[in-house]
Amino acid sequence: MTGTIRPSTADDIEAGPKGGPGGGSPLSRLKLIRWSDFSLVPVILVLMVIGFIVSPVFLTSDNLISVVQQSSELSLLVLGQALILICGRMDLSLESTIGIAPVVAMWLVLPGDDGRFAGLGILPTWMAIPLCLLVGLVIGAINGFLMLKLRVNGFIATLGMLTMLRGLHIGITEGKSITDVPESFRYLGKTSWLGAPAAVWICLLLFAVGGAALAWLRHGRSLYAIGGNPEAARAAGIRVDRVTWIVLAIGGLLAAFAGILYTGHYGAVAATQGNGWIFQVFAAAVIGGISLKGGRGTLFGALTGVLTLQLVVNVMTLGGVPALWNQFLNGAIIIVALVISRFASGEKQD
Repeated sequence: MTGTIRPSTADDIEAGPKGGPGGGSPLSRLKLIRWSDFSLVPVILVLMVIGFIVSPVFLTSDNLISVVQQSSELSLLVLGQALILICGRMDLSLESTIGIAPVVAMWLVLPGDDGRFAGLGILPTWMAIPLCLLVGLVIGAINGFLMLKLRVNGFIATLGMLTMLRGLHIGITEGKSITDVPESFRYLGKTSWLGAPAAVWICLLLFAVGGAALAWLRHGRSLYAIGGNPEAARAAGIRVDRVTWIVLAIGGLLAAFAGILYTGHYGAVAATQGNGWIFQVFAAAVIGGISLKGGRGTLFGALTGVLTLQLVVNVMTLGGVPALWNQFLNGAIIIVALVISRFASGEKQD
């Protein structure tokens, strides 16, 4: 039965490809990262040298901490998207979830008598974070229902969800920012542990947990099988729809948590929070080696993709390049990465 699945997927369930994640022997399972996953490390080093040449401010602790802080919030969206892409799906609504999840939480816990935000105030403030996470989880679960039960095209379903959630965000806030943020949000976004923002440590921990799950847990390794060949994965006994549904829900949960960190970092929920982030998410995932066709990529590669993207933006900013060019840059990076990936993998054109 397993002979019907390509090596990069079936072997990830039981034995794992040689040198890849999830190998059958203890030694092979320690190989969480392939050498190809380090391909962006030289790029990161070159960017750091260029950044120092462009401006001595680049290597200051304040600037580097700012870069990793901003990377941590984007990284959680990339982490969720990477898991979904490996599973052979995509979720465009993550960029709206990072905004609407904190908004709904604030709406339910903040009173509406401050003249700035008409909240309901029907729940205690301590529930703000659990509510925010619950909203993200529900959004991901609804996306799963649309794709897996109603068989709606995933791109169209999540595009519609993105638009609907963005409209709900604007409707609830009336296009205004929410500045009365609970202290629990501020703590996670502002506090530092061991000299670095808490958000950075949390992000690294989540990436480590996700990478370990993909390498060592049967259900984690099954994502590669599902993304590579879902029918063969079903024949191998994997509950494809259930696993995919869980991954979509986790993606929404991670986007909501990113919203908590972002809100705490800036001390407010911006009216445009998350707008345009999906372009950065896909750019980081693609240059990090995550395949848009599913079944290929690692979380370490995705993380280096985030760092590369943020360093490029930071160097451009220090060099005086207007921020208006950032979106053009993200699109160019996606196209270049896709072209390089196609020729490097030797894939034939469809």
